[in-house]
Amino acid sequence: MPRTRVKICGITRPDDGRCAVALGADAIGLVFFKDSPRYVSAARGAEIASAIDPFVSVVGLFVNAAPAVIEQVLGQVPLDLLQFHGQERNEDCNRFGLPFIKSIAMQPGIQVSGVMADYPDARGFLLDAWQPESHGGSGKSFDWQHIPADLQAAFILAGGLDPENVANAIRQVRPYAVDVSSGVESAPGIKSAGRMAAFMKGVSNSGTEQGN
Repeated sequence: MPRTRVKICGITRPDDGRCAVALGADAIGLVFFKDSPRYVSAARGAEIASAIDPFVSVVGLFVNAAPAVIEQVLGQVPLDLLQFHGQERNEDCNRFGLPFIKSIAMQPGIQVSGVMADYPDARGFLLDAWQPESHGGSGKSFDWQHIPADLQAAFILAGGLDPENVANAIRQVRPYAVDVSSGVESAPGIKSAGRMAAFMKGVSNSGTEQGN
């Protein structure tokens, strides 16, 4: 099985971004949702993005943002991928000329395959805990057994992951990638180098092949 990719989200400081990349993260996430404790302005996002090495994806996270807001960020921050966590429709996500992934809140009774079908242009889907107020980053997990075994689209597992549970999560779910934020922090928005290193070790210890 190909190796499990890793995105470390909610980066608020250039040094944390550099550390995440040095430890082997495939992507870093910048949160442009003002109600999040990990919110960064476009200017701050540009500063962080400039510190990221080539071949590492810089992902911008938005929640029901007006197109003008997203375009303003794109005018300043060299994003590689967009990530949408609100009620955006496929056409809303696909209008900016960049690939996108759509978050799916794993609330009770949700038909995951049906939601995925509503976003035919998505490059992948992020399965996260149902968090109607915070829209992610709360450290809450969901029951991984609710993930259908026959999903055809690439999916990213998020919600409550940390160094202690990520290996088991990967063994059980076999996602394309994992996404962590609060699970590797010392305080909201402040990443811990030690916890990021431990998380990456947990991914390595999951038993998935680590070569390309």
